[in-house]
Amino acid sequence: MASIARVHVPSGNRVLILTSIAVPLTGWTVHAVSLHRKLAAARRDPLTGLLGRDGYTTRARQITDRHGDHALVVLVDLDHFKEINDGPGGHAAGDCVLAATAQRLTAWAGSRGIVGRLGGDEFAVAVRVAPSRRELRLAQLVTLLAQPVEVEGGALVDVAASVGAASPDVIGTTDLSVLQRAADAAMYAGKHTGRAVLADRSHAAVASINGRRAGRAGTHTLGVAA
Repeated sequence: MASIARVHVPSGNRVLILTSIAVPLTGWTVHAVSLHRKLAAARRDPLTGLLGRDGYTTRARQITDRHGDHALVVLVDLDHFKEINDGPGGHAAGDCVLAATAQRLTAWAGSRGIVGRLGGDEFAVAVRVAPSRRELRLAQLVTLLAQPVEVEGGALVDVAASVGAASPDVIGTTDLSVLQRAADAAMYAGKHTGRAVLADRSHAAVASINGRRAGRAGTHTLGVAA
């Protein structure tokens, strides 16, 4: 039988060898995690071109942290969107409405804001707005979003949106998850009223999952607040 050569390595050297192997592996793991996060943050919705939830959250937190009381977090939910999808134009009409809404939100936010599509017909905006101009800017947003959208074939589709907003000076924090929870609750408080609702602290106390009002569609799964 062939003999097996055994190499005896002093214990101190074994530690050194194991460490030299572990360090590159640890470094690669950290790099891979960092790369994954960067890719997720850069990923855009193919229909609207907007950032997805991860990318929006990263940028929105920068805005609320940097601008404090001059930051405004806005949540937008299209009203009766299912009726548009189920209407004569079908999902193609719905896609046109989503794309138009994204363009309008981007124009409204301008260079001082960031817009994301959270999913379905839900959008979020984080923007720098002077407190004295909040009500005017929100009223302008509601008017802009209510403009009919031209779909394939030249037909016009009537649209409307519910809008809720929250600001750090009113809510008492720059924490994005709290601001989004308050904005979401305010949005539902003003659902189908044709006006934007600016949240107060009572809206921030509404129970939420993933930064959204508990009981909304999609909040049955527990997770980390956005």
